[in-house]
Amino acid sequence: MIGNSENVKKLTNKEEEVMRILWKLEKAFVKEILPEIKNQKLHYNTVSTIVRHLEEKGFVSHNAYGNTHQYYPAISKEEYKKHVISLTSKRFFDNSYKSMVSFFAKEEKISAKELREILEIIEKDKKQ
Repeated sequence: MIGNSENVKKLTNKEEEVMRILWKLEKAFVKEILPEIKNQKLHYNTVSTIVRHLEEKGFVSHNAYGNTHQYYPAISKEEYKKHVISLTSKRFFDNSYKSMVSFFAKEEKISAKELREILEIIEKDKKQ
């Protein structure tokens, strides 16, 4: 678990991309991550450095097999999503999810129909 959102370090775009790959693969050696990287061929050492930074930040852990390491996510994709949404809410919407949803509605990123469907899901979950 990420823990206190204030203590979590922000991920770069490349770090997020590597995390998405690790969530998909569940565990991987650097050589298995390389072909999954989109739109840019990165050198093995660059990807290795990114993975080590992710490990330092607490997002990735590894199993050692001699001199090689097989990496795996230390946090779930769901935990990271919650963290990012929480940070976004704090930074841009004064920690108000209502303001955040209102913003998306005004920007036409979410329709009234979708909002009603969300409300139905919430009501259904409350009943269970």
